[in-house]
Parts: sequence; C-alpha cells; structure tokens
Amino acid sequence: MGLAFVAPMLLLFLVFRFGPTLGAAFLSLTDYRLSGEWTFIGAANYTRLLEDDLFWESLGVTAVYTALYVPMTVLLALGTAVLLHRAFWLRGFFRGLFFLPYVTSIVLAAVIWKWIYEVEDGLLNAALGVLGAGPVDFLGDESLVLPSIAAASAWKGFGYSMLILLVGLQSVPREVTEAATIDGASAWQRFRWVTLPLLRPVLFFVLVIEAIQAFQVFDAMYVMTAGGPVRASYSLVYFLYDSGFKFFDFGYASAVGLVLFLIVLVFSLIQRRLIGREED
Repeated sequence: MGLAFVAPMLLLFLVFRFGPTLGAAFLSLTDYRLSGEWTFIGAANYTRLLEDDLFWESLGVTAVYTALYVPMTVLLALGTAVLLHRAFWLRGFFRGLFFLPYVTSIVLAAVIWKWIYEVEDGLLNAALGVLGAGPVDFLGDESLVLPSIAAASAWKGFGYSMLILLVGLQSVPREVTEAATIDGASAWQRFRWVTLPLLRPVLFFVLVIEAIQAFQVFDAMYVMTAGGPVRASYSLVYFLYDSGFKFFDFGYASAVGLVLFLIVLVFSLIQRRLIGREED
C-alpha cells in the first residue's frame, strides 16, 4: 500500500531525475555533437579534463566561492533564526521580510547587486564616498569579485536556511534549556553546549544544501561579471555551460557535470562524517 502511494512520485523521480543522470553518464563517454552524430570514446573526455587547465582554474574558483559563500550564508541564516526565535512581536512580519529575497529572481537580484557595486553611481560606493573612502571596483578587482558575488548570493539565498534553522530551534525542548539556566549557564553557554548540539542534524542539512548551491553557482556570475575579470569568477558550471552551449561539445560538458556530481557527493559525505552524524 505504501509503495502504491509513493509510486507516482517515484516514477517522476526515475524519469526526470535518475533517467537524465544515466543519460549524462552515457553522453560523457561519447563525442556527441549538435548534429546528433556521436562515437563511443570511453574515458577520453575525463582524460581530457585532467589535462585541461581551464577546468582546474574553474574548479579552483568554485572552491574559493564555496568557502566564502557557505559560512557567510549559514552564519547569516543562523543569526537571523536565533533573533526571530527570541522575538516576541512582529515575528511573522520579519520572517516574511527575511525570506523575501529567496523568492526573488536570481537574475533580478544579480542586476540589483551589480548596480549596488557600480564604481561610478553604485549605492555602496556612494556610501563610501560620504565616509571619505572609495571608490572601490568590487566586480572589477580580481581579489574582490568572489567575495562580492558571495555576499550578494548570501543575501539572496539565506532565507531558506533561516526558516529550516528556525524550525530546528523551535523543536529544541524548552525543559533542557530551562534546566541549563537553573544550573547557572549563561545565554552563550546554553546556545553553545545545549542548543547547538541538538541543532546538529538540521545544521548538517543546511550545510549540505548550501554547499550544493554554491558548487552550482552560475546565474549570478553570468549576469554580474560574465566570468571576469580575467576569469576570476569563471565557475565550474560556467565552464560546463560554455562547453555545452557555446562550443556544443555535449560529451565533454556531460563529463564536467558528472565530475561536479562526484565532487558534491564527496563533499557531502565529508560533512556527514565531520558534523552530521548523530550521537547514539
């Protein structure tokens, strides 16, 4: 009976998720082109990847962006979730307000933040000018472009994780925190030694979701910088996009996609090993 109820969703998953994944895995073993002609070439695409400097460069950009975006987003989400959890008035209003950027189009958000970062008439440089600093070329400086995009993406995406963490905070038994308070624990000690360990499964889920989101970054870089300056924001998915839809090398692009899948899988397993495993 249970299988009968889940059969429609299971069928959709097999057809639209598992099927395309198998198709991409097969394409990665061919030299499939736009004309429809293809030849089975085995692991040649993966060998080519290992020798492609642009692949390693884009992988490095993605890794740096992930290292910036994930902590920034999780800390922002956790901080706002804690504040909302403690709020006694207008909690629903602020919850909706903080979640609003998440449902905003990523292209629209990227356009807005591109204007904020503008050197000549951008909002941020105008504020710096009032303080007697700047102007700063946030999107034109190789050392600032990734932090700038990560900050914009964190603003756009933290709302979802905030709601998940807020639900986790609300599920922490009040008796446990009250017992810690009676024992003399401060607010920070209660959060560090009581709330945070109980929040670990939810935190693991948030970290995995945000890491997957970070590894798949493309839209923000495409709109804000077009991969520049000098490929300083040229991510792995951007490399995949160029390979498949600019040079029409679908077999090679599929190999990039499979490598990205394996990287995300390994990263998730490492996170599970370090922080996600619940204690018995």
